[in-house]
Amino acid sequence: MKLKIKKGDFVQVIAGNDLGASGRVLEVYPEKMRILVEGVNVRKRHTRPSQKNQKGGIVSKEMPVHYSNVQMLDSDKNPTRIGIRFDDKDENRIRYAISNGKLL
Repeated sequence: MKLKIKKGDFVQVIAGNDLGASGRVLEVYPEKMRILVEGVNVRKRHTRPSQKNQKGGIVSKEMPVHYSNVQMLDSDKNPTRIGIRFDDKDENRIRYAISNGKLL
């Protein structure tokens, strides 16, 4: 399934423990229907010492959230659904905010 939210979009969490938090999309996993959002769903992970992290210890890491638990933010910073129009000339897909009709 093709998701309407892309990497780099600004989204707001509408359900779950981080309700109301917003951030930029860092990564999208369409096969699992999950999205990695900056500063959202942060979990502690215990790591062993390695070449990268020589000390080891507890590391905070962002975990993906489900696609249905986030909504895009429009130009007015309000959560909105996403609509798709087709450009008249080139037949390109254009995403727009349902709430105010402006392009995303």
